[in-house]
Amino acid sequence: MTTLGRRQFVALVTGSLLGGCGAYEVKNLVKSDIDLVTDEFIAETRLLVRELMGKFYARNPDQLRRGAISNAEDRLRQLQDTPGPLAFEELGYAQEIAALELVFEDTFSGDRVFALTVGLGGMLRRAYGYNTESFLFDSLDSQALSTSARNIEILLWRLKNNRNSAGAPFLISSEYRGRTDNLSFERIFGKLIALQDMMSRIARDAGDRRVTKVVHTATSVFIPLPI
Repeated sequence: MTTLGRRQFVALVTGSLLGGCGAYEVKNLVKSDIDLVTDEFIAETRLLVRELMGKFYARNPDQLRRGAISNAEDRLRQLQDTPGPLAFEELGYAQEIAALELVFEDTFSGDRVFALTVGLGGMLRRAYGYNTESFLFDSLDSQALSTSARNIEILLWRLKNNRNSAGAPFLISSEYRGRTDNLSFERIFGKLIALQDMMSRIARDAGDRRVTKVVHTATSVFIPLPI
């Protein structure tokens, strides 16, 4: 069923039943248990990405001066107000792993925190089919969810190990001046990885699909999500 058809059906069902039920209960008549779980996963991943954005700006305030918007709260609103895929002119409309690659390009002069958030957030949105909530007619690609988890691992590895031409990290996260002093980044990334892996297993079991296992090497190249 198309997105339009799904929405029309939901509207028809909810419209016919509104007289007897509250809006929350009506909406959930067209949701399975897995849909309700998926909704929680989507909300939690977006919350964690926003939290990461704030933490990266707190540790890398110079990045705000490089972008089109110089206020972290306005940056957050910019992302929240953008539905669907994340693509912005100041990043050359780079999306997902292409945006993540900008973080580690020596020649990139823009806001690396914004590039990271757009890349990570856009990749996770795609893994959930760009939905903000799930209904009975939606299906998730377990391989896309699993691949996104591997890419988060790669991103974390590259943030720790990749250096610019001056020998400094492209973005400061857990480590500052050679000392690990903030493990909250690792905890958030770990939560995102766990959520994606768990949702991948749920989607695989629900659809009886097989996840192709991807092995990444020490070169840590981001893996394209299935089309």
